[in-house]
Amino acid sequence: MFSKSQYKLITSLAQKKYREKHGLFIAEGKKTIIELINSSLRLHSLFTTEDIFTAEKEKTYFLKEEELIKISRLSTAQTALAIFHVPEPSKPDLSDLIVALDGIRDPGNLGTIIRLCDWFGIENLVCSEDTVDCYNSKVVQATMGSIARVNILYINLSDFLNESATEVPVFGTFMEGENIYSENLPAKGILIFGNEANGIRPETAALVDKKLSIPRFGESGETESLNVATATAILLSEFRRRSLTGM
Repeated sequence: MFSKSQYKLITSLAQKKYREKHGLFIAEGKKTIIELINSSLRLHSLFTTEDIFTAEKEKTYFLKEEELIKISRLSTAQTALAIFHVPEPSKPDLSDLIVALDGIRDPGNLGTIIRLCDWFGIENLVCSEDTVDCYNSKVVQATMGSIARVNILYINLSDFLNESATEVPVFGTFMEGENIYSENLPAKGILIFGNEANGIRPETAALVDKKLSIPRFGESGETESLNVATATAILLSEFRRRSLTGM
């Protein structure tokens, strides 16, 4: 039976302060939930209209479709909604590439960047404290399960860069940076991407060793910039390509 306390918990997790208080977050949809159940994440409870999951039976609750619609955060409710425990992040390993985000605000962008990190084997994603919460339901949905395979840490970005700068180079993305296709790119380092509207803030930019840019080939010159998730995909692809080819 679906209780009032369960409903209250689910609705409260729409807010960051309650996700932090309870150490829980929501995931929706069959594919995402299956991936998270099969990961190292701990399931708290599962609410579903179909008996299609391998989750522990004592944590599974069967609902009517109208009950699922009532608790869903999606415009069109899917097969299930699950609550998972937020994992404890670990200290980033500086022996490989690390992606750092400086004030990313759009949930879709963050979700896509997490998927890109998963795709390109980036194990650690460091976020400034004002970056959108990765356990926001829209972010979780956009990751399509990748959130379980990337270590995500919210931290004072300036402090992290100051501590790491003696060990690895720090790269930043700027319109006036050096052409990424003609630069020597190492196998490890920290790669910073800035806010959708304002880019990398000045205090973070001051800690960058090398400014990079993606050259614009269009002749019109009317496109001001690339979407931050698109820029992330291009730079990660180029860094990984160099590590494979040695060029």
